[in-house]
Amino acid sequence: MALPTNARVVIIGGGVVGCSVAYHLTKLGWTDVVLLERKQLTSGTTWHAAGLIGQLRASSNMTKLARYSAELYTGLEAETGVATGFRQVGSVSAALTGERLEELYRNAAMARAFGVPVEELSPAEVKDRYPHLNIDGVTGGVWLPTDGQADPANIALALAKGARMRGAVVSERSKVTGIRREGRRVTGVDWVSDDGSDQGHITCDMIVNCAGMWGHEVGRMAGINVPLHACEHFYIVSEPIEGLTQMPVLRVPDECAYYKEDAGKMMLGAFEPNAKPWGMDGIPDSFEFDQLPEDFDHFEPILEAAVNRLPMLAEAGIHTFFNGPESFTPDDAYHLGLAPEMDNVWVAAGFNSIGIQSAGGAGHALSLWMDSGEKPFDLGDVDISRMQPFQGNKHYLFERSKETLGLLYADHFPYRQKATARGVRRTPFHAQLAEKGAVFGELSGWERANWYANPGQEAEYRYSWRRQNFFDNVAAEHAAIRTGVGMYDMSSFGKLRVEGRDAERFLNRICGADVAVPVGRIVYTQFLNSTAGIEADVTVTRLSETAYLVVTPAATRQADQTWMQRHLRDEHVVITDVTAGEGVLAVMGPNARAVLQAVSPNDFSNEANPFGTAQEIELGMGLARVHRVSYVGELGWEIYVGADMAGHAFETLWQAGQDHGLKLCGMHVMDCCRIEKAFRHFGHDITCEDHVLEAGLGFAVKTDKPDFIGRDAVLAKKEKGLEKRLVQFRLTDPEPLLYHNEPLIRDGEIVGYLSSGAYGHHLGGAIGMGYVPCAGESAADVLASTYEIDVMGTRVRAEASLKPMYDPTGARTKA
Repeated sequence: MALPTNARVVIIGGGVVGCSVAYHLTKLGWTDVVLLERKQLTSGTTWHAAGLIGQLRASSNMTKLARYSAELYTGLEAETGVATGFRQVGSVSAALTGERLEELYRNAAMARAFGVPVEELSPAEVKDRYPHLNIDGVTGGVWLPTDGQADPANIALALAKGARMRGAVVSERSKVTGIRREGRRVTGVDWVSDDGSDQGHITCDMIVNCAGMWGHEVGRMAGINVPLHACEHFYIVSEPIEGLTQMPVLRVPDECAYYKEDAGKMMLGAFEPNAKPWGMDGIPDSFEFDQLPEDFDHFEPILEAAVNRLPMLAEAGIHTFFNGPESFTPDDAYHLGLAPEMDNVWVAAGFNSIGIQSAGGAGHALSLWMDSGEKPFDLGDVDISRMQPFQGNKHYLFERSKETLGLLYADHFPYRQKATARGVRRTPFHAQLAEKGAVFGELSGWERANWYANPGQEAEYRYSWRRQNFFDNVAAEHAAIRTGVGMYDMSSFGKLRVEGRDAERFLNRICGADVAVPVGRIVYTQFLNSTAGIEADVTVTRLSETAYLVVTPAATRQADQTWMQRHLRDEHVVITDVTAGEGVLAVMGPNARAVLQAVSPNDFSNEANPFGTAQEIELGMGLARVHRVSYVGELGWEIYVGADMAGHAFETLWQAGQDHGLKLCGMHVMDCCRIEKAFRHFGHDITCEDHVLEAGLGFAVKTDKPDFIGRDAVLAKKEKGLEKRLVQFRLTDPEPLLYHNEPLIRDGEIVGYLSSGAYGHHLGGAIGMGYVPCAGESAADVLASTYEIDVMGTRVRAEASLKPMYDPTGARTKA
């Protein structure tokens, strides 16, 4: 079959994900769809996948996508005639420690909030569900009855057939050799047949990179960054075991192992903590249904534990010892969406060994996004715009991939930090903070001081689901901010300079608030989408008549800048990332003014520098700009200083602060303080699918502006009324801890889950935020109910408030 010379979309890669994208686009009515596979469909990673179909993921929307996959695979055979082999056999996860059991039980609570059937198991009940298991050391487990397993290759072939049935061209042995570009758009792809006998060019409106472990290479061809790296993934398949019948999938994450019965044989797979990266010199051009050399020494510790855990393996011979490559991303989340560097290049790659269970939902979500131009729901967990440019560095990916494979089965402790590929991005204050006991975490590559060890205390994390070793340290930092003065490093937050003669007009179109303010004013605002969902949560400071500074969370700087660039029309505006050019120190607390007055001759009174304003100052022997804002609910300033003067600024503030009790603080305490004030956290409490009014941020929207994105949806919601409200909760029992996704119970019924959680050291208990359905109800009706939070299966009474529980009028920030 001759390939067409033009198409609406060219999909590169014929694994299960590429086939899913083609299937779902044609289901939406797209006809000019071409899928190009370099060899044969499924010949990369899909063919040797284990085919486990789990339905519970780390967030509500990721769970929604996994459940969609299972439902899709159930009906594919009837539609296409290709059997997917999907069987809903259930799964058992067994814990061997108390910490792992708490993780599993917290996951079970989360499953209830997401509507996934689940049952907590005692050790004896684990044995009942999986009789072959040796339960020595087992502390308990969970049962997920709707999990299953399937035939990966046949799922892909069924999806490909479904796409062909609706007009897609699926071409095997057609390798993409080049991608042509003009500016920020791809114009077409060059291809050559496997044997070199044919070649051609397809012009297209867009492409989708579904190239799996080739995704990084294909991304470079298209001018985009797709950070992923292949690793060796090992499993064995036993000889047939007499009497072995259909069993649930079994996971024993403390032994890095999963088990699957298949046709009377047992498969044992591993996610070992020290993985083996592969393909550093590129993937051989001939790679097709290949496997990698055996490494029994590497696998032996897993097998030894497995023989003890599943004694029948000791009697069974090994039929297959398999080693095949799979791709992993720096954060163990796959890449989905429109690449930030280009305007018509889409990505669905890097599935971290969960490609089969994710492919259906990922293809469905991406196709809806491509069709409408807007995300169908919040995909922040996997949106490729979260990746930073440096993360495409091959050395970085090599080092990080050693860890990420094993993290799939590692304890998923709160606040757990990656251990590999660290130290890439450091703020100007890094060395000084390290000298004073800073314990660093990493976000988007930035090394950030999260908490400070006391003299003689081990300056590193000791993880737990209970109170971790930094709990008391953060409590002391919290007290300093509430009663004295604390200082923390905010340099990692994104800083985007927006300048040009049309800067005001442009920002007023993409911001909900009015930025037509005097020079020196700071405006808190959101970027809204057409449904008034929140795409970004920022502050905008007017620096001059033609220049603004937009400050964003560190994790979303790339996404926020991309959003702005894509919404430029004909305005004369330049957007520049200046994050690395300035260090930022936040000085917060009742004594903050005294510290500032000790280092500068400038006036920091309310009259000269009221809340929400910025001014240029002298600081020590240098210069700085101070923004009077606060994310912790206290009097304070964010001090912006050029990287060249950052060291001097720190020394000056630190020395002067000693007379006023200044204490260094970290990012953890900022989160604890902000949740006491019910300040929203982007990506958790507010996302692209949360209406700005239902998020309680109507004060930041000025509908008297004639034209801004989302205005009509804001007005419509005001007319119709709220369907949900973001509510703050405090546990009445001071002992339990909240993180996020804990079920939210209203008058005895689960109505949602917490969007974020942290400990409120000043308020004396764990604090959470969560949306409560309230269609037709008043605020008083919402607060009249009784609320509980499910913490690891135990319902804990919670106080509810629609106003900040700490300083509800904001008097302290304006003191």
